[in-house]
Amino acid sequence: MRYFATVSGSASDTNIEEKVLASSPIMEAIGNAKTTRNDNSSRFGKYIQIGFDKRYRIIGANMRTYLLEKSRVVFQADDERNYHIFYQLCAAANLPEFKELALTRAEDFFYTSQGGDTSIEGVDDAEDFEKTRQAFTLLGVRESHQINIFKIIASILHLGNVEIQAERDGESCSISPKDEHLSNFCQLLGVEHSQMEHWLCHRKLVTTSETYVKTMSLQQVVNARNALAKHIYAQLFGWIVGHVNKALHTSLKQHSFIGVLDIYGFETFDVNSFEQFCINYANEKLQQQFNLHVFKLEQEEYMKEQIPWTLIDFYDNQPCIDLIEAKLGILDLLDEECKVPKGTDQNWAQKLYDRHSGSQHFQKPRMSNTAFIVVHFADKVEYLSDSFLEKNRDTVYEEQINILKASKLPLVADLFHDGKDSAPAAATSSKISVRSARPPLKASNKEHKKTVGHQFRTSLHLLMETLNTTTPHYVRCIKPNDEKLPFRFDPKRAVQQLRACGVLETIRISAAGYPSRWAYHDFYNRYRVLVKKKELANTDKKAICKSVLESLIKDPDKFQFGRTKIFFRAGQVAYLEKLRADKFRAATIMIQKTVRGWLQKVKYRRLKAATLTLQRYCRGLLARRLAEHLRRTRAAVVLQKQYRMRRAHQAYQRVRRATVVIQAFARGMFVRRIYHQVLREHKATIIQKHVRSWLARRCFQRLRGAAIVIQCGFRRLKAKRELKALKIEARSAEHLKRLNVGMENKVVQLQRKIDDQNKEFKMLSEQLSAITSTHATEVEKLKEELACYQQSQGGDSSPQLQEEVESLRTELQRAHSERKVLEDAHTREKDELRKRVADLEQENALLKDEKAQLNNQILCQSKDELAQTSVEENLLMKKELEEERSRYQNLVKEYSRLEQRYDNLRDEMTIIKQTPGHRRNPSNQSSLESDSNYPSISTSEVGDAEDALQQVEEIGLEKAAMDLTVFLKLQKRVRELEQERKKLQVQLEKKEQQDSKKIPAERPSSDLDVDQDADLAYNSLKRQELESENKKLKNELNELRKAVADQASEHSAAHGSPDSYCLLLNQLKLAHEELEVRKEEVLILRTQIVSADQRRLAGKGSEPNINARTSWPNSEKHVDQEDAIEAYHGVCQTNRLLEAQLQAQSREHGEEVEGLKAQVQALKEEMDEQQQTFCQTLLLSPEAQLEFGIQQELSRLTNENLDLKELVEKLEKNEKKLKKQLKIYMKKVQDLEAAQALAQSERRRHELTRQVTVQRKEKDFQGMLEYHKEDEALLIRNLVTDLKPQALAGTVPCLPAYILYMCIRHADYVNDDLKVHSLLTSTINGIKKVLKKHNDDFEMTSFWLSNTCRLLHCLKQYSGDEGFMTQNTAKQNEHCLKNFDLTEYRQVLSDLSIQIYQQLIKISEGLLQPMIVSAMLENESIQGLSGVKPTGYRKRTSSLADGDNSYCLEAVIRQMNSFHTVMCDQGLDPEIILQVFKQLFYMINAVTLNNLLLRKDVCSWSTGMQLRYNISQLEEWLRGRNLHQREVAETMEPLIQAAQLLQLKKKSPEDAEAICSLCTALSTQQIVKILNLYTPLNEFEERVTVAFIRTIQAQLQERNDPQHLLLDFKHMFPVLFPFNPSSLTMDSIHIPACLNLEFLNEV
Repeated sequence: MRYFATVSGSASDTNIEEKVLASSPIMEAIGNAKTTRNDNSSRFGKYIQIGFDKRYRIIGANMRTYLLEKSRVVFQADDERNYHIFYQLCAAANLPEFKELALTRAEDFFYTSQGGDTSIEGVDDAEDFEKTRQAFTLLGVRESHQINIFKIIASILHLGNVEIQAERDGESCSISPKDEHLSNFCQLLGVEHSQMEHWLCHRKLVTTSETYVKTMSLQQVVNARNALAKHIYAQLFGWIVGHVNKALHTSLKQHSFIGVLDIYGFETFDVNSFEQFCINYANEKLQQQFNLHVFKLEQEEYMKEQIPWTLIDFYDNQPCIDLIEAKLGILDLLDEECKVPKGTDQNWAQKLYDRHSGSQHFQKPRMSNTAFIVVHFADKVEYLSDSFLEKNRDTVYEEQINILKASKLPLVADLFHDGKDSAPAAATSSKISVRSARPPLKASNKEHKKTVGHQFRTSLHLLMETLNTTTPHYVRCIKPNDEKLPFRFDPKRAVQQLRACGVLETIRISAAGYPSRWAYHDFYNRYRVLVKKKELANTDKKAICKSVLESLIKDPDKFQFGRTKIFFRAGQVAYLEKLRADKFRAATIMIQKTVRGWLQKVKYRRLKAATLTLQRYCRGLLARRLAEHLRRTRAAVVLQKQYRMRRAHQAYQRVRRATVVIQAFARGMFVRRIYHQVLREHKATIIQKHVRSWLARRCFQRLRGAAIVIQCGFRRLKAKRELKALKIEARSAEHLKRLNVGMENKVVQLQRKIDDQNKEFKMLSEQLSAITSTHATEVEKLKEELACYQQSQGGDSSPQLQEEVESLRTELQRAHSERKVLEDAHTREKDELRKRVADLEQENALLKDEKAQLNNQILCQSKDELAQTSVEENLLMKKELEEERSRYQNLVKEYSRLEQRYDNLRDEMTIIKQTPGHRRNPSNQSSLESDSNYPSISTSEVGDAEDALQQVEEIGLEKAAMDLTVFLKLQKRVRELEQERKKLQVQLEKKEQQDSKKIPAERPSSDLDVDQDADLAYNSLKRQELESENKKLKNELNELRKAVADQASEHSAAHGSPDSYCLLLNQLKLAHEELEVRKEEVLILRTQIVSADQRRLAGKGSEPNINARTSWPNSEKHVDQEDAIEAYHGVCQTNRLLEAQLQAQSREHGEEVEGLKAQVQALKEEMDEQQQTFCQTLLLSPEAQLEFGIQQELSRLTNENLDLKELVEKLEKNEKKLKKQLKIYMKKVQDLEAAQALAQSERRRHELTRQVTVQRKEKDFQGMLEYHKEDEALLIRNLVTDLKPQALAGTVPCLPAYILYMCIRHADYVNDDLKVHSLLTSTINGIKKVLKKHNDDFEMTSFWLSNTCRLLHCLKQYSGDEGFMTQNTAKQNEHCLKNFDLTEYRQVLSDLSIQIYQQLIKISEGLLQPMIVSAMLENESIQGLSGVKPTGYRKRTSSLADGDNSYCLEAVIRQMNSFHTVMCDQGLDPEIILQVFKQLFYMINAVTLNNLLLRKDVCSWSTGMQLRYNISQLEEWLRGRNLHQREVAETMEPLIQAAQLLQLKKKSPEDAEAICSLCTALSTQQIVKILNLYTPLNEFEERVTVAFIRTIQAQLQERNDPQHLLLDFKHMFPVLFPFNPSSLTMDSIHIPACLNLEFLNEV
């Protein structure tokens, strides 16, 4: 068109050619759209007829359109767009004149966002819209009309966003009166809001007598809305086309015209509908006209040139056209079915099968009864008959059209008042079409009976008549590729298009004749190069051509000579072109050879002259540079020689002088050191002499006091025995028997205890005697050494001393160099320590100031009530969220139980149906009875589910449906609470950030470095100390355990318990004393280091005074005063050390003396009391004396036992404190080292044990797996139902989940929603089947829990949601899903994960529950406590401990180790593992505490100690597995407090207050129950008094404790599955051969 307008020009001053060109952007905007194959595809047929006058100038034009694709207005496929005008209008929505349109981005509207991407690369919609407006203006469309057009288009977009809500009955719908988009639609079109709202959801039914208004379902309302949108756009399209024709119309007489037909090509898609049928019908007609025209011209050409020609048959598509348009063809049957009152697409398809099944161009698909196949000239096309009738009728409800006719906008009213564009044809079907209620309108309905197919066939016939009366020329457009990429050609696609256009058939027919033709003149001009020089003399060109062809082409059948042209067979012209090209190539090579030779000669001469000139100048420059370099080198050598000689001489002189000075000072220093050393040794010997004598005296006094005490005790014991013997002799045996009835056993027990204590006393005395003997031997040895030393000094020992002095001098000379190095290092370290001390003092001052500021800020913040309220609200919301989550998970659990119940009932029904014999008719009562007797729900494990099932069965299905709605509401409530929690958490974080910004927390880098250095130095010192202490404590503990074990194995239970108990006390005492000694040694070493530094600092400050005061009479002039000062400080240091040791020893001596005095005093008091009691007993009768003696002995023994208990408790507390301190310090010091070592060991272990199957990825693998639909069952069987976890021991964890996701991704890639739905449904059902089959297998349940969670994480990670893609790599983002949103399946998988988690907990609890009571309460983890069991219950506990069902704590830990290993090896998330052990520890706590509350025999002090030890072992196990979190530790808090309650004192009110403040996790009933059940260890211990229990109850009245006594051990915490993305990419996963998945193809 642009070419015609440019060449021909205009015949008038109206610029008609510009108007013709201006029509193109308008039609492209309203009729073109983006498809998968073309970004600017024309979606309607267009025929433009351009008129010319006699001078062949454009005088006007006319346009006709065919079959606009109206369905694109309301639906677009993936990666397609709606018509361009919608996106252009949205792009210009921000213009001021378009504010009233209320438009936003195209993504916000349903009609423009169904295809996905709303933009086209390289296209600016706003710029194209400006061109469209200019074209409207050029064609004479007023600005007001343009605004009205844009309003109509915008109203269509708003109509698509109207929200339609279905009612509960499902048969009616409603639209909210406040719907913003409906208001905008009515406002833009100028119609009434209420009427449009009513008639969008209702329709009118007209009968002969009455008129009905009927509601419509949701689908009917949506179809009616879409039909209205399509009709509005079609009417607007027709109006614009008519206006364009008016603008291009001319009144001048037309001499000739050129018609340009731009119509759609042959189309075939996966789903072909009515539009594709009409398009392919038009292409059949056009192909027939093309064949007739082309072959007719071919025959006329041969006849005109008088060439012999035989006619060739070609494909005739007239039978296919007859199938479509003949009588009772496809279109006739379609129109006939449209007229049937209740015609359907299925009935029409059946008629087609019956009528045309014998046609060769019509076929029926095998797998469908609603589709048919038409064999077109290009290809077979399968059409789906759905919506054919609807599209052919093109029905819109008349009430909606009437509302639009009454519009306030004149343009809208004109669109629908036109007779041709009025309401569509109304069929008799009451569901779709509408008839007017008034009889006068029946005449107008006749026009409506013209269907779309009839109108299209009529317009196509008119088009063919026009083409037959003209001379057609054809332009075939070939699309190079389907990806719309430049410089890319797809041969297969091009061949398909050529075949569809009929070009290949034309080429085949042309190739059978003479396709190449040359006129004689053109042939001569082209190929005269091949003519010889002699033949050129001939003037007859025709003869020359004949002679040339006969000489070049030997076969005469390859060409023919016509009247004006030469005809060639296929390939002959190419042969002539080759000969011509060879001729030209030879001539060209000759010319190139000559010219290039001449050019190279000229270039060579020029380069040679330039090179000679450059060489001359360069050589002169290099010679001058060489001479200058030689002169400078000579001068430099002379200067270096003189300078080096001078420097070496000076260095030698300096070293010589320094050596002489050093030798002088060193020799004097060595002599002075020898003197001072001899002096110090003499003084130390004197001090040692006095100290050892004092120690010997003190040891003698202590041994003498101990001997006296032993003698007193022995004499007292002997006196008692003599007294008893006298009493026995004084009384008769029978009288004593009557008096001592029932007391013999007690006397025997007391006698045994006395014997044991005597043995212990003898052991202590033996140890004491051994210690005294060793001390005596040491004192004697020291005395002998002192005497020898004094004798050696008294004799003539001068030569020996001289020899020793010389040897010491040599040793000092050897050590001189090492001392110098150490002194330098010491000075450097001393300076660094000084700097550090100063810096630390400054930093301490700064930290104090900062601490004060922070305290003030904290006080200010504490006054802020808003922060407190926000924190409280956050805690309340978290609590509510946990409650809602637990309710939801209980509902999921209930749902799984009901589902299991349903499966059981179904199996039961199948069994009943299969059983032969007499059957009773079922009734509700019998079914209920059978259900109630069903064993699967009669057990105690089901619990409350039985009542729920009975209620569901009694009420019926309606109630069950209501429960399902309640379940959905609760689920929605959980999501809302989750969102509110997130909002509150975000607000809290913002608040904390604002508060943190107010606090200045910047510190200089230098202070940080100093702090780090100080911390490192301090930590290194502490670590060394603690390591040594820890090693010794461990050794002592091991020895203690071995000794206790040996004692327990050697002695019996009755005699072995006191010995092991005493040995335990002795070992604890020794360990405690050793620890105290080590601490004192460390403190002494620290004081020595600090005092040495202080003395050195003080020595430097007092150096001038010492130099002024001191004089050295024995030294020469080379004596160094600094050495003398250091020697003096050394002597002072040794003196102070010795003084400190003497003071410490004197202090210890004083304490020991005081202790011995206190013991002697206590023994004296005891002796006095015994004498008094002895005197009193002499005055009593013999019977009373015996009873009084026994009572006194009992009271004494009880007091001793109580004292021993207090001592043991103190030692245990000290031991616990020390262990805690050791653990804290070791954890602080070794945290980094342990973390690094753990990481390295874990890395090595994983590298050694697990063979990772992540292979080197292939180049072409895209992380997708393809399978056929029939292989889906095999895939589920091999990957889910028959899979064993042991088969994947050495592979990537959660491998089945990755494989399933890769299969889902391929189904998403090919856009197969049925495949995705089927695969996910089969997977979920398969997992449920496996779990049902292995409902007691922990490993299988854990395996599928990890895989289900991983599949859920994959669906989240690759969903395309930005919230889940924050940790993805670029490669992982490529693996995201493109077409489907699987949010609902994620919810289903989450519910399935909850069910699997609950089954896992159930299995693990079933395995652990039998072990808990025996391991926690009955088994003896601490050996030696069996002798302190409560009296009266020993037989029961021992029988339980020795039975077949007894378990120890190691068995429980082994079982939990197996659980932890299985879950870690199978790749379960650490958060879920933590929640599993939180649940298990809660069950251990609940079961143990319930048994403790119900059993009187275990409520004792020994049980509390045993229980506390077991809990500590479990806590150690948690720390070793990095599971010791706050939530897990809190579950054991009630049991810990119960154990502490058993060990605390229970007498005074202070004890009651301590119990109330300690037992916060126990309820009042539980505390009172434990106190009531508390059983003393023996008859000497008192029970808890009633008054003490009442005191406890009075203090705990204010508590709001729950009323229940026992804990619910079946309670289950709500589980949370946090999002845990994987770092693996899909293309790196390797599928092992053991899975038998060879049918999966890697894409």
